[in-house]
Amino acid sequence: MSTGELLSIEPQELKFPFELKKQISCSLQLSNKTDSYVAFKVKTTNPKKYCVRPNAGIVLPRSTCDVIVTMQAQKESPSDMQCKDKFLLQSVITHDGATAKDINAEMFNKEAGHLVEECKLRVLYVSPPQPPSPVPEGSEEGSSPRGSASDNGNANSAEFSNASRAFAERLESQDKSSEAKALISKLTEEKNSAIQQNTKLRQELELLKREGNKNRAGVSFMFVIFVGLLGIILGYLMKKS
Repeated sequence: MSTGELLSIEPQELKFPFELKKQISCSLQLSNKTDSYVAFKVKTTNPKKYCVRPNAGIVLPRSTCDVIVTMQAQKESPSDMQCKDKFLLQSVITHDGATAKDINAEMFNKEAGHLVEECKLRVLYVSPPQPPSPVPEGSEEGSSPRGSASDNGNANSAEFSNASRAFAERLESQDKSSEAKALISKLTEEKNSAIQQNTKLRQELELLKREGNKNRAGVSFMFVIFVGLLGIILGYLMKKS
């Protein structure tokens, strides 16, 4: 592990189990040792050969971040399985709340007076893991070939049983997920329907209020006319008498 003042990097060497015509990935874990936000950037001497995700980012205080380095498929084997490629990881303290969008090249410019911490990582090619041999290495004295065949059969049966159980659990998990999605969809539809009904009821209530106000205004106007007519008639009768 590289123990810088800002970030701890593990591992310090990028080990790729080399295989021809196959993409190979390895990971780096960056651990922020400070109480500040730390910005980082990854560079390599051979950018066309490697893909780094993310190649820049922010590590929160006392937190970790994983970086995946993928080597593109190679058509030829290197001589003596030696690799001269190198990586450089730069880190610098930034302001609180910073995000990956705030990262720029000026942050890692030493000439501008920024305190930039650097860690160099080398690349190693290692042999890929070998699959287990299907042929038994040998049997002890007194053991019979039939017994070995029986043991292999039991092992294959156990592996098949485990695989079947895992497949059944996966199907059950998918069924539960489908049921949950269906239930959520149904509840969403019922919620939308209830909202629409509530809106419709509010509109009808508002319409009734408006009609009620109109009716009350009409009654008041008729009452005024009636009182006026009654007054005219009474006045006429009083004059006549």
